[in-house]
Amino acid sequence: QVQLVESGGGLVQPGGSLRLSCAASASIVSINVMGWYRQAPGKERELVATLTSGGKTNYADSLKGRFTISRDNAKNTVYLQMNSLKPEDTAVYYCNAWVPGLRPPQYWGQGTQVTVSS
Repeated sequence: QVQLVESGGGLVQPGGSLRLSCAASASIVSINVMGWYRQAPGKERELVATLTSGGKTNYADSLKGRFTISRDNAKNTVYLQMNSLKPEDTAVYYCNAWVPGLRPPQYWGQGTQVTVSS
């Protein structure tokens, strides 16, 4: 089992920045892929960014250049740095972990709300 806890969400003005954190109950070096997804009201949950244990990153095309995913293995934590935020970034952001060797192999956090508004 893997438990994930997100934090760092809140209200920010357009153009501002936020840094989200995802703390895992297991060593993230043993997790194949960790990532961030988001879901806006009335929309499907969508990929934001992923980070493999080998350091490879993947971003949604619309977010490249503004969002950065990173990790601190010693703290078992993955981060999402969000810059130049826009109102359309408003959503609940969820942390995700993929561990093929576990059953179930995929885990989700409870989410943290990000609201971008003037």
